Amino acid sequence: MKTIAFLLHNNFEQAEYEEVNNQLKDKGYKTLLITTDKNKEVQGMKQDVNKGDTFSADIFAKDAKVADYDALVLPGGTVNADTIRGNKEAHGIINAINDAGKPLAVICHAPWVLINTGIAKGKTLTAYQTLQIDLENAGAKFVDKTVQIDGNLITSRNPDDIKNFVEAIDKALS
Repeated sequence: MKTIAFLLHNNFEQAEYEEVNNQLKDKGYKTLLITTDKNKEVQGMKQDVNKGDTFSADIFAKDAKVADYDALVLPGGTVNADTIRGNKEAHGIINAINDAGKPLAVICHAPWVLINTGIAKGKTLTAYQTLQIDLENAGAKFVDKTVQIDGNLITSRNPDDIKNFVEAIDKALS
């Protein structure tokens, strides 16, 4: 059974974790939640401004073993993505997954992280529309599509794209 890890901090877009996680589990994948926070209880957000549910992470980023995961998903949420893009432990996990050529699925505001890790440069990506200039300034080509695949990178724009995002992850792991 293939394992898909989710990496997040706090104040993430709940749908981009919960719905993606549930749909991937329905397809037979094992999933786990990695957090960069110092607490295992992490806070979801609905529409980026309203508190959602809390979730319990399986492990802390410092204890993550990239070799154990077949893919990595980065949910968005403005605060979450901004925090992750400044976190060196998160960068290590993300870069190791990318360097191994494993699927790296990034949605909404999370492509900000691809800028800080150096992954965005030279790639064609999609993201929440307000990230277009940031991604282009980092050397990426921005496209407005529900899903954009560039090598092992899978990017999507927002929660409305989740069904197509999950399908792309599933196809990449088939």
